[in-house]
Amino acid sequence: MDIDNLLKEKIGKTEILELVTWATGSEDRLNQLWNLCRSENRKASVNALWVITHLPETDGAWVESKRDSMIDILLVESDIAKKRMLLQILRKQVYEAGNIRTDFLDYCLSKINSECEPYAVRCFSLYAAYRMCSRYPELISELESHLSLLEYQPLSPGLKSALRQTKTKIKKLKKRTIVSISS
Repeated sequence: MDIDNLLKEKIGKTEILELVTWATGSEDRLNQLWNLCRSENRKASVNALWVITHLPETDGAWVESKRDSMIDILLVESDIAKKRMLLQILRKQVYEAGNIRTDFLDYCLSKINSECEPYAVRCFSLYAAYRMCSRYPELISELESHLSLLEYQPLSPGLKSALRQTKTKIKKLKKRTIVSISS
């Protein structure tokens, strides 16, 4: 399969799923895909990221191994499609206490209330920020202050849903913390 030329063309969901099947479980093919994510050719880069968003959980360890590189790219990226897909990938990852990049957390917190950002970037930033903050009560408080500012803005249905879901998760997290302290 000539993946380099294929990803430079307009592709759809069918081709994405074929590429997922092609890459799944092969570190060499996944690395080839990753190299295309960093391509100077915008279409190839966006398409490669689109494929990565569809990888199965069995490739999760490989995706996590690229976390720092993805964050490095995201922090300087101006292309909306690339930012959205990088955040989509990063929001699903597990962030252990002590393994959180503060520059990425600051980035996510800054995007939550940024009305100049598309709603998808704001939603994915919100989800990723929660994943990181959930390990630290003091960060949950900071996230809550960002969430309270959202209530004064016009929100898309997706952002309203993300806000509601995150507030619910925070309430459950606080209840678990109170129960574990009182036990």
